[in-house]
Amino acid sequence: MSFSNRGVNAYRNVDVSTSVPYADSVQLIQLLFNGLMTALADAEGHFERNDIAGKNASISRATKIIVGLQGSLDFEKGQELARNLADLYDYCTRRLLKANIRNDVEGVREVKGLLGEINGAWEILPMLLNDAPVAQAS
Repeated sequence: MSFSNRGVNAYRNVDVSTSVPYADSVQLIQLLFNGLMTALADAEGHFERNDIAGKNASISRATKIIVGLQGSLDFEKGQELARNLADLYDYCTRRLLKANIRNDVEGVREVKGLLGEINGAWEILPMLLNDAPVAQAS
């Protein structure tokens, strides 16, 4: 299964936008991260309102997105970076599980901070790709 197909399937599994069939790989990851950051923010709000069902649903959605991101990693091309991201995603999944069980909003905030940094990198990636020098054949 190609990276794009894995990304599309992960996105379908977490019930997001219909723009997915038209998105490239970078856009798919950006959409996943947008959904992830929204789910984490929603979970924080549910904690504050003591909405247990909402908190569970938001953390579950965030976890599914993280699993989708982890499943889209290409270890052959990404090597050490992919392994590091896999470890980070694994940690975040476990941290969200623990936060949900212990009713610990700080765990959600920690994951939101960690993955917010990765999200920021994905947000600027298209600009970096557009600015990359193009080799010309002579």
